[in-house]
Amino acid sequence: MERGTCNLRSAHEGLTPVYSVDDETDPNEWSYDGMENKLVCDWDADGYRLPTEAEWEYAARGATNDPDYLYSGSNDLNEVGWFDGNNTTDGTKPVGTKLPNGLGIYDMSGNVWEWCWDFPGSYDYTPQVDPTGAEGSGYRVLRGGHWNNYASDCTVSFRHSYYDFTECYSYGMRVCRSIR
Repeated sequence: MERGTCNLRSAHEGLTPVYSVDDETDPNEWSYDGMENKLVCDWDADGYRLPTEAEWEYAARGATNDPDYLYSGSNDLNEVGWFDGNNTTDGTKPVGTKLPNGLGIYDMSGNVWEWCWDFPGSYDYTPQVDPTGAEGSGYRVLRGGHWNNYASDCTVSFRHSYYDFTECYSYGMRVCRSIR
């Protein structure tokens, strides 16, 4: 995953880039020194971006189409995700090799952790409508678990976080766009 992927794809498709650093939307012009404190999200732009943690969980739960499953689309992780209990080889698996959730979305439990826009914070201090996460902390939220995690880490409610912009074999991203 390259830094600036969302903006590059947005520009390629003629959409308005979502992210900027010092008012610059071209990732090739960004200085990555201290960037985690300068990255700004334009919520009104129509380009690609990381989902908020709330958007990610809404999609993972299948919106209102799924009962209150532990995992994205099932109470049985073997049906919908790759984790340490069923992955006999090290590494990720091709997308769509397990069942989708009620929205038709694959691999939201297991396979790779997925970055969210939010900084980790207590739900007690986050707005209940359209939350965009806590103030900056140098960490970002990761959701979904990965291919070498315990099943408990792959539930739709489990929260993890790690340093901004860390690249790792078990981290990935799922992009989204705002609908206005």
